Amino acid sequence: MRWTSLLVWLCLVSLVWADDPCAQPTPDAMAQELGVKLPRRPWHLANIWWFFEGPVKNFETLEIDITIDRDVPETYNLYISPCGSSLINGLQFYGGLQTNINGWVSGDEQTRVHRGHGAIFSRWSSDKKTPIGLEHVRKADDECLVESAGYEGEFASVRRTYAWKKGTYTWGIYKGETIERDGKPATWFTCRVRNHADDEVTEVGSLLFEGAEFEFWNRHSAFVEVYSTSKIPRSNIPKVNVTFGWPRINGEKAALKRAMAFYPDEAAGSTSSPDCAKVQADGENAVVEVGAMFVRDPKERRHALELTAEK
Repeated sequence: MRWTSLLVWLCLVSLVWADDPCAQPTPDAMAQELGVKLPRRPWHLANIWWFFEGPVKNFETLEIDITIDRDVPETYNLYISPCGSSLINGLQFYGGLQTNINGWVSGDEQTRVHRGHGAIFSRWSSDKKTPIGLEHVRKADDECLVESAGYEGEFASVRRTYAWKKGTYTWGIYKGETIERDGKPATWFTCRVRNHADDEVTEVGSLLFEGAEFEFWNRHSAFVEVYSTSKIPRSNIPKVNVTFGWPRINGEKAALKRAMAFYPDEAAGSTSSPDCAKVQADGENAVVEVGAMFVRDPKERRHALELTAEK
């Protein structure tokens, strides 16, 4: 009877893995096999930094292409962020695609809801200590979720359901109208995602930034992350390859000085991660390969990416 039960269990596991192109052993199982300790989530599996020749004045648009080599089920918490950290006039923002967006329906209805695959656009207050309210957020549609909170520094955010899957997408933000807020100019920036398969553009929402004219700082970052939610507090690590294209600012490829990959360890703090990702250059693209856990040589925790722009 025991062997029959084991056989049935193995068959069920095989069926689940067959339906899941990202399946691999659990993080706990892989860590135990290697004899390593798992840090607390979220896990920044890999970070990419592009360093530019200098800041870009009169900033209006940022666009980054991302290619995902397989469907990633919403049974994982995967955050693909082509905009991992950016500053305009010293104001920080980020965004990308997630397998499980969550947030509030509105400021009056702050029960957290989960909507599955979607896109996200968030910004922080100037000092990350002063609360930034939902008056800085504009929904693109009633299905959008919002949030204003301080558990990762004071931020405001808009998220929208977006059924992304295997394919290539452009995540971007675009300068909109400048208004007067509290006697000073402030400008709306709108986040959009374009699906290269059919060129359909989906508006995610808009965030308000203080100022009328903007300067984009002299660098840009992207990351791939496994995060935690109340719905899935301990997500597995999906096997997936993600390709990030060359950042475009104001419609032009940014003038690049150098690029690098960084894999944080436990010493890095809250963004540390078990080692399960590698980044390599492929022409002008940076390819993140996420797979089985391994022990990384400390000397390889940071390394250059020799990117070559296509003409």
